[in-house]
Amino acid sequence: MIDYTPLYTGLQHIPELRGWLATLPQQIADGLSPARWGDLPEWEAALAALPDITPSSIETGTGVRIGCAEDITDAQSALLENQLRKLHPWRKGPWTVFDTFIDTEWRSDWKWDRVAPHLDDLNNRLVLDVGCGSGYHCWRQYGAGARRVIGIDPSAKFVAQFYALKKYLGLNRPVDVLPLGIEALPESLRAFDTTLSMGVLYHRRSPLDHLRELRETLRPGGQLLLETLVIHGGPGECLVPEGRYAKMRNVWFFPSTATLEGWLRKTGFTDVKTVDIDRTTVEEQRSTDWMTFESLADFLDPDNPHKTIEGHPAPLRATLTATAP
Repeated sequence: MIDYTPLYTGLQHIPELRGWLATLPQQIADGLSPARWGDLPEWEAALAALPDITPSSIETGTGVRIGCAEDITDAQSALLENQLRKLHPWRKGPWTVFDTFIDTEWRSDWKWDRVAPHLDDLNNRLVLDVGCGSGYHCWRQYGAGARRVIGIDPSAKFVAQFYALKKYLGLNRPVDVLPLGIEALPESLRAFDTTLSMGVLYHRRSPLDHLRELRETLRPGGQLLLETLVIHGGPGECLVPEGRYAKMRNVWFFPSTATLEGWLRKTGFTDVKTVDIDRTTVEEQRSTDWMTFESLADFLDPDNPHKTIEGHPAPLRATLTATAP
């Protein structure tokens, strides 16, 4: 149902990635194993039931918009929305798919507007997006001129969401999301012109190992864009929550930006810069009709929005750039 043949063909023409083909098909098969994901047959059935529609237009530069209402019949529209809702929850977007607006939990377009000005020109670049979710930012990177974008995320549901939309965005376009974590990439790959890691670092038990892994994805002189939760503070300061943070369990390190800059230099990066600091708001992350579970408003202290419900500082996100040696 999810066909990576165009990706495999494309990688044959990229010398830096051609060797990955020896292991990649089996890695993808393992990442999409029904034994690991019990709901995978249901998600694949939703993909199979999507109506065949040719969009009159596709936009990935100023947002992600597929076709228009005139491209689709009422029956197709009802079927399309019904199948897309079977892939709930939709976390990252938003997406406009013919006459269906997928109002995702995150306004990922707002994040893109913050980080995009700090990226080197993406024209003709090979881009890796680590922890990409359903691939919203992958399409924006492609819209900014990247020649090929590879997103990786171990969640099979995010992969299913990505391919539900790629059916209409173009199955042969050089944008893919793989059901993999960064540890699945070949060691010392040194292939990508640009690597992004957004919203990943605080989920890693060893943040310096993650930074080293990111460095090894980049060619010498390639650019890293890192976005993560931070705290206010000076060099050496870091929050390590003993329990949950904003009801999240799998969280580990929240450094100050000065500490994070030091970590990047310690792992070999140069030209390290903090380029943006932004507090996450309940307008940017919230429950919607397409993500009906709890969201940021439920994770904050109801009497003090500057604290999480556990008493930690509320989410503060920093974006840093750095150059690989």
